[in-house]
Amino acid sequence: MASSFKQKLSIIPVLLYWPAIFILTHIPIPQIMFESLQQVSDKTLHYMAYLILVFLLWFAISPNKKASWRGATAWWVFFVIAGYGGVDEWLQGYVGRDPDIMDFAADLAAAMTGLILLSIFPFWPILIALTGAAIFVSTNLMQVNLAGQLSLIDAIFHLFAYVIFSLLWIRYMHDLLPIKAPNPKWLIGAFAVPTVLLLGVETFSAVTGGGFRLQDIIISAVGITTVVSTVFLMALIRQGFAQKSPPNAP
Repeated sequence: MASSFKQKLSIIPVLLYWPAIFILTHIPIPQIMFESLQQVSDKTLHYMAYLILVFLLWFAISPNKKASWRGATAWWVFFVIAGYGGVDEWLQGYVGRDPDIMDFAADLAAAMTGLILLSIFPFWPILIALTGAAIFVSTNLMQVNLAGQLSLIDAIFHLFAYVIFSLLWIRYMHDLLPIKAPNPKWLIGAFAVPTVLLLGVETFSAVTGGGFRLQDIIISAVGITTVVSTVFLMALIRQGFAQKSPPNAP
């Protein structure tokens, strides 16, 4: 029963993310967003979007196993994404956007990259590493400055990016470390990695001329603190109930 419940929960991210990227590729891009994203390659956005989709699909199907090219699952994921990528480009011709074979090539490259990584590395470590890399790239290397134009979107990105990263790290800690919440040492570990990522990203931005973005740092820190504190308090409450519960009768 517990395993079935976890499997059902693992499908939720796919059910939320897949329709979201479908909608984004089939609606007109607002001019203000278009101007903000001029420095970002459309192929890069396709690659990142489909790479995320690969990992979400694998999370829903088999997160505890590496991808194997000798089995059917890896090929099933690849052909599903390839088929969707082709249909996605074809349908764009009916909503006033231009289908692009190179966008489709970026989709296929992302699918192949994701599955190759999943065939080499365990799911959770590579997912955490790629999530951190995505935050780093999105914040710095793309050089998209939404502040002042779409400051709300900028704030939402930083909040949810670090919320998601913190959740992934805590999930991995549960399997990696013998120390569990609400142990104070767990609290240090839970804060450490997301905070190091945040400081690294913002330091790189300041050194390379992106500026010191105090608002982004505060919002990101709020996301990290909210996740870690919530998990810690929930564990503390569960521990309190467990201590109050009478022992089972022999």
